[in-house]
Amino acid sequence: MANFSFILGIIGNVISILMFAAPINTFKRIIKNKSTEDFKGIPYITTLLSTSLWTFYGLLKPGGLLVVTVNGTGAVLHILYVTIFLIYAPKTLKIQSIKLVAIIDIAFLGAVIAITLLALHGTTRLTLVGLLGAGLSIGMYASPLSAARTVIKMKSVEYMPFFLSFFQFLNGGVWTAYAVLIKDYYIGVPNGIGFILGAAQLILYSIYYKSTPTKSTEEKDEKGSAHLVKRGNQMKGVNGAHEKENSRNLHKGKSLPKPSLVRQYSEKLVKTLSTVPSSLGSQNEDDVEKGLKEAH
Repeated sequence: MANFSFILGIIGNVISILMFAAPINTFKRIIKNKSTEDFKGIPYITTLLSTSLWTFYGLLKPGGLLVVTVNGTGAVLHILYVTIFLIYAPKTLKIQSIKLVAIIDIAFLGAVIAITLLALHGTTRLTLVGLLGAGLSIGMYASPLSAARTVIKMKSVEYMPFFLSFFQFLNGGVWTAYAVLIKDYYIGVPNGIGFILGAAQLILYSIYYKSTPTKSTEEKDEKGSAHLVKRGNQMKGVNGAHEKENSRNLHKGKSLPKPSLVRQYSEKLVKTLSTVPSSLGSQNEDDVEKGLKEAH
């Protein structure tokens, strides 16, 4: 039985290290894009605290070498993850995350270690650290569910890495079996809950995986948008040319020379029509008198 539990512990170490290494691709993306996008920092901050406490627990417990090796490795990896997240997070999120790191991973962890070493003795130390570690492990397993709202809202699992959920599921199952064999409830209870929560994450992933847009679809959408913009600019250019031509013709019509000759003739005509009738009558009387004299 002891050999079997040791084998399970080795398997648990391998799976746990794979689980802790699962976010590497996520952080490669963050470094490449120089942005944390919609990724959450809480899972990595809480996991850093959890792995640190479990490393401390393994140091306190006789025969806790397997617990120390796996959680020590996880703590080192999560120090790197949190550091990268803080570098590329937006200003507001960065400030919030720094506060959480200061409170949770530095102040709280330091207080637990100090109280355990200075104020407690014997098995009481293991009880305190074990209870705290169990509670934090449950938080570690549940922390990826903080992205569940984003997954449901966007109908996309882009920001809930599959391998992290998958290895949490396996890790919870293996360490639960290990805890049952060595009768360590502090390890068994949180990992049993982690096994259930990991299964819930995988179910959520399977529901929204098909609705997640692929890169090829996104590229097609981008190309289509670019084509529409280009076509719109071309149409705008053609319409602009027509408008410019019409404007030029209109301006040309407005700039035609003034009809001075027509105006002169019009003035003469008006002047003729406005001649006084009495002058016309006197002219006719002179003509009559001239005719009568010639007749005599």
